[in-house]
Amino acid sequence: MPSTDLNGEITSPDNGMEDYARLQRRLMLVTLIVSLAAALVAALRFDLHVARSLLVGACAGLLYLRLLARSVARLGGGSRQVGRFQLVVPMLLIVASSRLPQLELLPAFLGFLLYKPALILQAVTDA
Repeated sequence: MPSTDLNGEITSPDNGMEDYARLQRRLMLVTLIVSLAAALVAALRFDLHVARSLLVGACAGLLYLRLLARSVARLGGGSRQVGRFQLVVPMLLIVASSRLPQLELLPAFLGFLLYKPALILQAVTDA
C-alpha cells in the first residue's frame, strides 16, 4: 500500500526496499575501501603478517555485515527478530586466530570491527 512521506512524495514498499538495497551496497563499498586502506597502512607500518590478519578480519566483518543486512531485510516478512546466525562469524574468527599461527588475534579482531567506521561515515554523509 503506497504511503506519503514527510515531503509529500508517494512511496511504495518496493521503493523502500530499493533504498535499503542501495544503502547496503554503499555500506559494503565503504567498508571495503576502509578495509583496504587500513590493510595498506598496516602493511607499511607493521608487516605483511599483520596486514593479512587485518584483511582476514575485514572479510569476516563484511560477511557479518551482509548476514546482518539479510536478517534485517527479513524483519518485514514473517520474522519478528533479528537472526543470531551472524554471531557465529566473530566467534569463528576468534577461534581461528587462536588456533592458526598465520593469524594474529588483535589485528584480525580490529579488521572485523572496520565495518563500524563505514557505518559512521555513512551516517555522517547522510545527515
